[in-house]
Amino acid sequence: MFLRFPDADIFASSFGAGSRCLVAHGGWVGSGEMWLPPFEVLSRHWRTVTYDHRGTGSTINRAATITFEMLVSDLFAVLDALHIRSCVLAGESSGALVVLEAALRQPRRFEGLVLVGGRATSSNTAGASRFIAGCKADFDATMDTFVDACITETDAEPEKHWGRKIVKRSNGIEAAQLMEAMWAARVEDRLGEIVQPTLLIHGRSDRINPVEMSETMAARIPKAKLVVLEDAGHVPVITRGAVVARAIDSYFGAAG
Repeated sequence: MFLRFPDADIFASSFGAGSRCLVAHGGWVGSGEMWLPPFEVLSRHWRTVTYDHRGTGSTINRAATITFEMLVSDLFAVLDALHIRSCVLAGESSGALVVLEAALRQPRRFEGLVLVGGRATSSNTAGASRFIAGCKADFDATMDTFVDACITETDAEPEKHWGRKIVKRSNGIEAAQLMEAMWAARVEDRLGEIVQPTLLIHGRSDRINPVEMSETMAARIPKAKLVVLEDAGHVPVITRGAVVARAIDSYFGAAG
């Protein structure tokens, strides 16, 4: 379904009819579509919701520049439009920055957090600058390189093919804006203020965000648990969807 706002038509998907709700945000140029593998399991007993944030998937963005503030505001606008008063909020990769900021702003609205291959900081590094230049010069080739770095599992060629389809629904201009938008996030120094039970899931072979990032977050967030997937790369939501779903079920079943 499309949720229509003044400067964007945001494409959202909702599955299942459980008493608990999980809302998931994608990564950099990864749309909500990437959450479908864990949703296939979770939607049997959760209501599962995702959406394509600006610059990804089927969402139509009419703003001249995508900003971090816009991404956070969009999250709350989606929740309001779908009448979601309370949920577990999940984010993948740089989407974790949006999730953490939302949880800090309205802590009572979120029962818990799930951060998969996440990060709590983003800055203009040499690697980021190369990606931005690549997006502007040859978007398709840059996305091919990006997916190869994301999906390192030897048994995941179909998932790698699918991943290329997902990220190439973005474009060079908006991909660059999305990366630059994350540089405005300021959540790293406030991790100790996160009050929600937080599950961190990270692939041991992650080449994009090293597992040490989640180890640091787990040490700073008061109610955090880290699950490391030994045989996974950067996007276990795509390559190990059932495992991610079981980890979420196990943690939040125990957490109430």
